[in-house]
Amino acid sequence: MPGFSSPPNPKEYQATVWEIARQVPPGKVTTYGQIAAMIPPPGTLNLRDYEAFGPRWVGGAMANCPEDVPWQRVINSQGKISLRPGAELQKQLLESEGVKFNERGKIDFDIYGWNGPDPEWCQIHGLFPPPPLAKNQPRLF
Repeated sequence: MPGFSSPPNPKEYQATVWEIARQVPPGKVTTYGQIAAMIPPPGTLNLRDYEAFGPRWVGGAMANCPEDVPWQRVINSQGKISLRPGAELQKQLLESEGVKFNERGKIDFDIYGWNGPDPEWCQIHGLFPPPPLAKNQPRLF
């Protein structure tokens, strides 16, 4: 598998990621993979490669997002905050929005998972509807 360190058009990809993240309401969370799954594979990238690299690219976009993007609402597919500088602030911000963590530091997707934007919004923006985050349903990533 080729190593894709960044999407074919990083600025365009990041802008799309940030616009999706702006749709996540307070008290809800999404994952890097859910956001990636909404974005069609960029350029000539095949789906298999995109499934491997898309969530990482979303993570990179979120690490560099503008101040108006609610970065705290994007977590990993395990329902946890990824360990890195700023993780404690992310937890505090989510808790201030009413998000609860269990004893293992996980967020319950059935309660706090975002079902995505309106399908019409997705269509207007050329995006796929988001996959479910409920813990008993399959995920694409």
